[in-house]
Amino acid sequence: MTELVGILNVTPDSFSDGGTWNESSAAIGRAKTLLAEGAAYVDIGAESTRPGAEPLRPDEEWRRLEPVLGGLAASGLRFSIDTYHPQTVERGKALFDDFIVNDVTGLHDPAMQAAVARFGLRCIASHLPAAAHGDIQAAHKKEQHVTTEQQVVDELGEKIELLVTRGIRRANIIVDPGIGFGKTPELNVRLLEFAKHFPQHETMIGYSRKRFLGEQRMELAPNLAAGRVAVASGAAYLRVHDVAGHKQLLGA
Repeated sequence: MTELVGILNVTPDSFSDGGTWNESSAAIGRAKTLLAEGAAYVDIGAESTRPGAEPLRPDEEWRRLEPVLGGLAASGLRFSIDTYHPQTVERGKALFDDFIVNDVTGLHDPAMQAAVARFGLRCIASHLPAAAHGDIQAAHKKEQHVTTEQQVVDELGEKIELLVTRGIRRANIIVDPGIGFGKTPELNVRLLEFAKHFPQHETMIGYSRKRFLGEQRMELAPNLAAGRVAVASGAAYLRVHDVAGHKQLLGA
């Protein structure tokens, strides 16, 4: 069964909704709305990963996240933190017993691998081209380096095996093909069906409002078309901005 993961950007500069939810009270309200609309989880991030975005220091990331997470501590909300900083995971664990770590670098940092393993957390291992060496902005400049599904399968498979050797339980690893990160538009389309490559793992597909969907990418229709492909291919999670609009894909 496919579940929806609602996107909450606590940022001033995300490509789709930057500045809309960066006040903590607005972000807390938005998280609760996403839950009411049908999100199984809310993915909360404080750093934009769009091309050209400035990376955040861990302290600044936590300054944005802390009031939001603190305000949700008693809500029972199931959520993931979109971060590649192990310091943020450490601080988050002080507030919550359980959450998912969503690291778009594929847990490139050994310190992040160690933190996830030590706390026994679930994690989303996203594919970033190996040639980028964990640098999100470098990945955006290297689209020519990844044109085939097989490269994504091979690199992500190698990363999964590495994470297991570092102490992360295989069952705790959710895979994400990293649509939009260092891939050609044509490959992004093919990656909507990525779940078929890792049937032994839950797969999250994050296509929402991304450039490969075309000029109408902010509209619901092209997003639903992408979602239908992902659901038909066995995706466990769709990471989306419009949760209410996507409910129709799940028959609700």
